[in-house]
Amino acid sequence: MRTNTTMILAWIAILALAVGCRDTERKAADPDAAARTPGASTQRTANAAKPSVKQGKVVETMNSGGYTYVKVAAGGGQDWYAGPETPVTVGETVVLPTNAMVMNNFTSNSLDRTFERIYFVGTIGKPGGAKAASTATKPRVAPPEAAPDTDFTGIEKAEGGMTVAEIFQAGASAAGREVVLRGKVVKYSPGIMGKNWVHVRDGTGEAGSNDITITTKDSAKVGDTVLVTGKLAADRDFGHGYKYALLIEDAKVVVE
Repeated sequence: MRTNTTMILAWIAILALAVGCRDTERKAADPDAAARTPGASTQRTANAAKPSVKQGKVVETMNSGGYTYVKVAAGGGQDWYAGPETPVTVGETVVLPTNAMVMNNFTSNSLDRTFERIYFVGTIGKPGGAKAASTATKPRVAPPEAAPDTDFTGIEKAEGGMTVAEIFQAGASAAGREVVLRGKVVKYSPGIMGKNWVHVRDGTGEAGSNDITITTKDSAKVGDTVLVTGKLAADRDFGHGYKYALLIEDAKVVVE
C-alpha cells in the first residue's frame, strides 16, 4: 500500500513538472502571454499612456493677425507655437496641447517673418486652467495672410480656366474636374506630408471664397504669379487641422 501511495505521489510530481514546463515554453513562444495575465493589461495601458499636454516658460511672444506667437522653453529646447490670441507675458508658464500641427518655413506676412519651424495649437493655456487640460479642440490651420500691398490688378483669367470665385461657386459639384487657374501666391508651405502647399488668390471672391489651396511638387514663392492646372477635390480631411471644403490636388504650378 505504501508503495502504491509513493508511486501516485511521484506521478503527481512528474505531471506538475511537465505542465509547468509546457507553460514556460508557451510563454517563451508567445511573448504576449505574460501580458494576458491578470493585472497585466492595466499595467500595459498605464505604461502606454502619454501626457496630452506640455508646459514651458515663455521666452518671447507677439500678437498678429488674431494669433498669439510664443517661443517656449521646455525639455531643454525652445520651440515656436501659435494659437488663438491669448494674453501672455515673457517669463510666464504656459500649457500647450501635444496634438500640435507642425509647419516648416512658415511665413507670416503680417509679421514679415519666416519661422523655420512652428507648431499650431488650438489653445494656449495656463497651469490649472480648464483649457490647458483639454486637447479636444483641433489645432486650426493658420489662415493665409495676403500682404496689405498685394496687387491683384492685371491678373487675367486663364484661357479656358476659372477664377477663384468661380471655383467656389461651382463647389463640390465640380469635384474631379480638371481646373486651370491664374493667380498670385499668398502663402507657401513646403514639404508637408510630402507635398508643397500653396495658397493662391486672384482678387475675386469674398472672405472665405477668395483663396484656394493647392498641393503640388512644384515650387513657388509668395508674390509669384502662377498658372495652376490640377483636379479639384471636395471635403478633404487630412487630420491635424488640415481640412478643406475645396482643394486642387497634385497640381502643375508654373511661375509666369
